[in-house]
Amino acid sequence: MMFNYLPEDLVVEILSRVPAVSLARLRSTSKKWNALIKDGRLAKKHSANAPRHSMALVLIDHMVYSVRSNLPEIHNNVAPFVSVTCHFSLKERLSKHFSTEVDIRDVFHCDGLLLCTTKDYRLVVWNPCSGETRWIQPRDSYKKDDCYALGRSSCNKYKILRQELLINPSQESYVYNIVGEDFLINNNQERYEYEIYDFTSNSWRGVGVTTGLFNPNITTGMSVNGIIYWFDITEQFLLSFDFSTERFGSESLPEDDSHLALSVTRQGKQLCMLSTHSSYVTETNVNLWIATKSENTGAMSWRKFPILHGVGLRYRYHFREGVSFFAYQVKEKIVLVSCHRPNRYSKNIIHIVKHGKFIELDHHGAKPTHEWSPIPLLLLYVPSLVQIQHGI
Repeated sequence: MMFNYLPEDLVVEILSRVPAVSLARLRSTSKKWNALIKDGRLAKKHSANAPRHSMALVLIDHMVYSVRSNLPEIHNNVAPFVSVTCHFSLKERLSKHFSTEVDIRDVFHCDGLLLCTTKDYRLVVWNPCSGETRWIQPRDSYKKDDCYALGRSSCNKYKILRQELLINPSQESYVYNIVGEDFLINNNQERYEYEIYDFTSNSWRGVGVTTGLFNPNITTGMSVNGIIYWFDITEQFLLSFDFSTERFGSESLPEDDSHLALSVTRQGKQLCMLSTHSSYVTETNVNLWIATKSENTGAMSWRKFPILHGVGLRYRYHFREGVSFFAYQVKEKIVLVSCHRPNRYSKNIIHIVKHGKFIELDHHGAKPTHEWSPIPLLLLYVPSLVQIQHGI
């Protein structure tokens, strides 16, 4: 009630220092609060003043949920607790007075925004905190084999990278090989082409680059400081796309390990990688790698953190293709939170590794509803009031 008697500029200044998640809860209290939280003035000040705290989200059965836990306390011998709650509902407005919830197939996070591919293969950019959405229209039509990634350039402009699978091209053409020389492909060979969506002009344009099939799904990649990274199909290189220069590149990966998944640190500033190394037929080591880029040369180096040693067959199913994760330090120790469904009958999907021990959790809240549910996806999200750029 007191805020009703304060100047609006002062209210904006006060709220700009409140975490985005707390402000999001006010949206449903009144139309006035909802309008203020979506106001561009508050979004700009909030970006400069508010603390940045990451939170975990998980995609289960085409819906996004928040993940609550007591992980910062588990170094005090407190039993780990994880709860999958607070369903974030992605709405599509069908008329002035009616909207419907949309099922989500894939999610890609970048600096407070989620790029979502819907179950019917449409594309939408969504800020779960403010509720703002922007539906992206394709140049021609949506295709189920298309993949998308969201990034932000050095001038704070969001862009979408589209990866389109071409089958049986009509004519021969030179293909750009990211990790080597250019090479010629045959008429019947599949390849990928790329487009950029510009939010300012509200349009798609070609990148002028075509790659061979060594370049897999970019949706499995990770966006860090304006660059998206993802594995090549051989797992020998880390491929990249810089949203500022709009150029592809590659980075070397640690040898001898099988590279499983990418993530980011809790602050979202450093790239992380989960890998396994089989030393014996029945035993596997699980490692976490954190990347550092040289400010002078731009070269990437990796620091290794052993997570599990001598993992048997029982737990090997948790650390395989499709796993998602995040990690952080608790008193100089790495705590790893992983998400996978080891078999189609398993309902518990979130697990913890601490002090070299794998802990299976019977987590509370939402779980896969049936045996054919899609593989769940765990990701770190940095809540923000950032506004989606609108075209001219």
